[in-house]
Amino acid sequence: MQKVIDEVEEKLRAGDSRLTPRREHILRVLLENKDKHLSAEEIYNLVKQKAPDVGLATVYRTLELFLDFDIIHSIDFGDGRKRYEFGGERGEGHHHHHLVCNGCGKIIEVNEDLLEDLEKRVTEAYNFVITDHELKFFGYCKECAAKKAEGGR
Repeated sequence: MQKVIDEVEEKLRAGDSRLTPRREHILRVLLENKDKHLSAEEIYNLVKQKAPDVGLATVYRTLELFLDFDIIHSIDFGDGRKRYEFGGERGEGHHHHHLVCNGCGKIIEVNEDLLEDLEKRVTEAYNFVITDHELKFFGYCKECAAKKAEGGR
């Protein structure tokens, strides 16, 4: 984790910003929860446990800074809140895709690039240089689908 923190610090410094102790607390929460898609409020609540002096406004400003430097990505799953995940720079390969449960809100990552062939066809047909894409499927996870089936009987 320290290696990633050092890389982020260097990236910020190269852009005339710094990794302050408060920003580092926020970065650590993101790194410790890499497998989750946290909202700003969820990040704030986790940071608050370790650094009670960090305010919600600081979390929002830091997330915007990290977005500007391509340190994190924001995703909208249609629930009215941005979610954040740590990730490499946009345009360097592709991000995973997401399955979003309409019942419980669970988010499942699909780590396959399902759109590679479509991208090639679009690039050729429209002479369009694609730098990134995002794909979300909405439906019901196994547990919620089973509950719906039981309720339908």
